[in-house]
Amino acid sequence: MKLKSAIIKAQTLLKKKGIESSILDSEILMSKIINKDRKYVILNPDKILSKLELDKFNNLILERAKGKPVAYLTGRKFFWKHEFNVSKDVLIPRPETELILEQALFHCKNKSKIKILDIGTGSGCILLSLLEERKDFQGIGIDISKKCLDISKINALKLGIINRVKFYKSDIDNFNLGKYDLIISNPPYVNRLELKYLDRDIIGYEPLSALNGGLEGISEISKVIGKSSELIKKKGKLIIEIAFNQRDKVKRILKSKGFYINKVLKDFAKNDRCIVSTKI
Repeated sequence: MKLKSAIIKAQTLLKKKGIESSILDSEILMSKIINKDRKYVILNPDKILSKLELDKFNNLILERAKGKPVAYLTGRKFFWKHEFNVSKDVLIPRPETELILEQALFHCKNKSKIKILDIGTGSGCILLSLLEERKDFQGIGIDISKKCLDISKINALKLGIINRVKFYKSDIDNFNLGKYDLIISNPPYVNRLELKYLDRDIIGYEPLSALNGGLEGISEISKVIGKSSELIKKKGKLIIEIAFNQRDKVKRILKSKGFYINKVLKDFAKNDRCIVSTKI
C-alpha cells in the first residue's frame, strides 16, 4: 500500500472516533514507523510500505483510536526547543508550561551561576530546557517516581547537561538539601472530584499522581509553597503553574509564607496559568 493511502485510511478512522487532530496524528505515527520526519511523509505520498510497516502503523492507529496519546505511542514530545523522551510514567509536556521557562529566563537574565530546584520534575523538560539555555546554571530535580527520574536522566544525557544536574527521589515534605535562587514547579493541581471530567486521553493514560491536586486542587501546591519558603534564598524567585481558577487561593498562600506576588500570567486560552513570586 502507498503511504498516502495508509494515511487517508488512518485519518478517516481517527476522525470517526472524534479525534480532531486525525491528519497530524496519522502523519506523526507514520513518521515513527518509517523513521523519517513528518516533512518526508508529506512529500513522499507514493512511497510503498512493506507489510511489516503497514501492520505496525495500523496497530499504532488502533491504539490512538482508543485514546492513547501520540506522545506515549512515539515515546517523544517536543517542548521549548528540544524533543524529550516520555513514557506512561511522566506527564506529557504541554505548551502552556513553557510559561514557567519563559519567566525563569526573563527574571534570571542578568544573573549567573544560580542554583535551581524543580519540584516534581517529571520528564525534566522545564529544568533541562532552562539549563540548556544557560550554561552557567546548576539544577536539582526531585520527584516521588523513580521511573520519572530515569526518564529525566535520559533526557539530561541527550542534551549533554548531565554534569550540571542531579536528581533525587523524594517528596517535597522530606527534601531538605540546599538553598536555591530559583524554584520552579508544575505540581498536581486538578481537583480530585473533577478528575473524571478530564479528556479520555488524559485521565485514561497519564499518571494520576501528576494530576491529582486533592479535594480543592491546591493540596500539593500548598506543600510546594510551604517547603519552598524554607528552601529558597531571600529575594529568590518561585515560579509555579496553577489551574485557571486557583489564582486568588494560591496568592493568599504565597503571601502567608512570605512571598511577594510579581505577576500572574495567562496561557494561550487566556486562563490564569502561572504565578511568579519573590521571597521577602
